[in-house]
Amino acid sequence: MATRANQKSPLLLFALFFCAATAFTQPAATYYATDVEVSRFDYGKMWAFEHAPTDYFRETYNFQPDEAWWEKARLASLRFASWCSASFISPNGLILTNHHCSHGEAGKVARQGEDLDATGFYAATLEEERRVPGLFVKQLVKIADITDYVRGYTRQATTDEEMVAKEKQALRAAVEEYKGKAGWEGLEVETVTYYSGGRYSMYGYKRYGDVRLVLLPELRIGNYGGDPDNFTYPRYNLDMTLWRVYENGQPLNSSGFYFPLDPQGPAEGEAVFTIGNPGSTERYRTVAQMEYDRDYRYKILKTWLHNRLELKRAQYEENPSHGLLDQILTYANSDKAIGGILNALQDPVLMGKKKKMEELVKSKSKAAAKGGDYWKELAEEYKRIGGYKSENFLLAPNPDNGATLQLAYAIHAYAQALGAEASEMELNGLKVQIKNLADGLNGPYEEKLFALLLEELQAFAQPDDDYVQQILKGRAPAVAAREILSETGFTDEKKREKLLDAKPKKFENSKDPLIRLSMALIPEYQESQMAFSAGEATRQALEGKIANEVYQVYGLSIPPDATFTLRLADGVVRDYAYNGTEAPVKTTYFGLYDRHYSNDGAYPWDLPQRWLNPPAELLRSPLNFISTCDSTGGNSGSPMINKKGNLVGLLFDGNIESLSGNYIYDVESNRSIGVHAGGIVAAMKHVYQAGRILEEMGVRQ
Repeated sequence: MATRANQKSPLLLFALFFCAATAFTQPAATYYATDVEVSRFDYGKMWAFEHAPTDYFRETYNFQPDEAWWEKARLASLRFASWCSASFISPNGLILTNHHCSHGEAGKVARQGEDLDATGFYAATLEEERRVPGLFVKQLVKIADITDYVRGYTRQATTDEEMVAKEKQALRAAVEEYKGKAGWEGLEVETVTYYSGGRYSMYGYKRYGDVRLVLLPELRIGNYGGDPDNFTYPRYNLDMTLWRVYENGQPLNSSGFYFPLDPQGPAEGEAVFTIGNPGSTERYRTVAQMEYDRDYRYKILKTWLHNRLELKRAQYEENPSHGLLDQILTYANSDKAIGGILNALQDPVLMGKKKKMEELVKSKSKAAAKGGDYWKELAEEYKRIGGYKSENFLLAPNPDNGATLQLAYAIHAYAQALGAEASEMELNGLKVQIKNLADGLNGPYEEKLFALLLEELQAFAQPDDDYVQQILKGRAPAVAAREILSETGFTDEKKREKLLDAKPKKFENSKDPLIRLSMALIPEYQESQMAFSAGEATRQALEGKIANEVYQVYGLSIPPDATFTLRLADGVVRDYAYNGTEAPVKTTYFGLYDRHYSNDGAYPWDLPQRWLNPPAELLRSPLNFISTCDSTGGNSGSPMINKKGNLVGLLFDGNIESLSGNYIYDVESNRSIGVHAGGIVAAMKHVYQAGRILEEMGVRQ
């Protein structure tokens, strides 16, 4: 999965969570290639620091970093807020991350009359650096193995449900213990589960809450090429932003842990190491789970994302705003990312490799040899929940599913409260909630959003979904949405009060279309939730057993799935076959200007005004480059360093082929894309005149 897929998108993480077990159609048969080779690196190269593959590095790169190298790499690398990565690049707290990680936060310091999207920002002096309230970075300073501690709890379990409960109990207890442990005082502690319970770690973070904006490129250059160029290569994108961490009102002294910047960047064939916080991968999912993802989970998510993206684009055309633009960038990124994952799940070679790997692990499984087929059991579990259609996602109380659905939940809750003879205070509270939500029905896009929801319910309904037809009554979704909203009494204050003053039975049996809607939809969602919850412990336990079987075969020679915790991924700067030709390992600013003029300066290839008269030295400078480093969402902003520990690039994206990396890593076609260190220096020197920062970074001018 390419780097920009979900790292700054709570939306995408929310959507993935709620659609993790959504079904709506019958599975489609797919051919799986059999003439394929499998490798332990199919599971990727996102190495945890506590399980560093030192022997592999020595054998592959003739490089065995010492303890000081590892410590510097860990302390210089950061978690940027709750969605990206970053790194220290000077002895004075200067940090580097991506523009797309920073866009939403940087906009918070724009002053009246300023448009930072159009002009960018540069603090010419230390005093001009602007603090963003609430923005923070985290530095991983302590790691402890707590595997034996957790197993002291879980070995007492006798059932799947008890196993899950004991694990949760152990992790909570470990957090409380480490909060007061010597050497961990003042740190934010988090537990990390690897290999679905094969290993457990405790991480201690130092949190810095005073982060100030130093340099922000214009949106047109920070997001150059927009959605058409997203997840492609070649790229021409100055996707970078500089911030500074302060402590006690002064720039942080980071002299003991920062990456010096090397403007020469990496050479073709050179080893590079990406250090960041990859958000999530699903490389341990079984073939049955991936079939479920292909036929149910990602299919509905792709439709849902695309529909809302188009609606938000229409909103922006009528009423542009910084906040809405940020949402559009996130939705467009997620829409393309999920489309790429869906395409990967339909790839016979990828699925063939996963099937062959699964068969290999099963052939070496001691449990399978004794007749325990965890894979078959898990497949049956997914088949069982598959009958619960699409309600678990489409009917979730998500604001992006519209005010009408949220109002339906409030109406249903009111009906339940009336029937239970709730207190006057509780009923009045629900009445206020209903009034506020009902006011939202008059919004200019609510009817369209409600129509989309009805359209999606109809499109993904199974034959026994009678409730969908009861709502539509033979009408097209758009017609039904318009008539339901025009006929309900909840949009009229007097009619609403009369409805809410009705007796319990009369209210529940009312013919008002929104009351009927709530009585049809909410029980369906509740039923789906109960079905998913009923088998959750069993599914989790089976996933853990299967992951443990993989772990028994490969041990620590393969990395765990990504968990938005610090990882180091190795790779080399290498080209690859692209559109019938070879993609070079780097692009230059020449190419950026060619994109601008070849597209007649049209959006999204239009350059900001101050970029239109470039010096020759800028044109010759490298801009982006590719490597075989393994990355995914959350890695955005990750430093890319060489063996010396110098920063040679800033990771910001991946090619379209890398989207399959959610399930499998392919060194032949997966590429991570970075901003070249030389390109960063060239922009700061020739465009932004950021001499004081270049001097701080030790770059000759």
